[in-house]
Amino acid sequence: MDTIYLHGVRAQTLIGWYDWERTAQQDVELDLDIGLPSNRASASDDLVDTIDYDLVVRTLRDELTQQHFLLLEALADFIARVLLERFGTPWVRVSVTKLGILQDVARVGVTIERGHRT
Repeated sequence: MDTIYLHGVRAQTLIGWYDWERTAQQDVELDLDIGLPSNRASASDDLVDTIDYDLVVRTLRDELTQQHFLLLEALADFIARVLLERFGTPWVRVSVTKLGILQDVARVGVTIERGHRT
């Protein structure tokens, strides 16, 4: 399966279990591995035969600013569903990282996989 990857994508969303985390949107970092529905783009060299990663980033940034999540797992699952349902990917791996949320911990995150790899 051909895969597009987008690593280090920054977005903002309201996320957190504790009340103090839900007072303002936080930056999150996304690493996305997106399976392509076909390998036609390598032969056609045409954007219509692949997933437009610029549109993926714009869509996710827009959607996340309008959402609220308690857990990173729920945020990652939401992102995976957007990619599976709106962009037609058969498989996706989503890593979501909160930066500097815990003292002396640089990153806290979760990785999920959804769909079927072929």
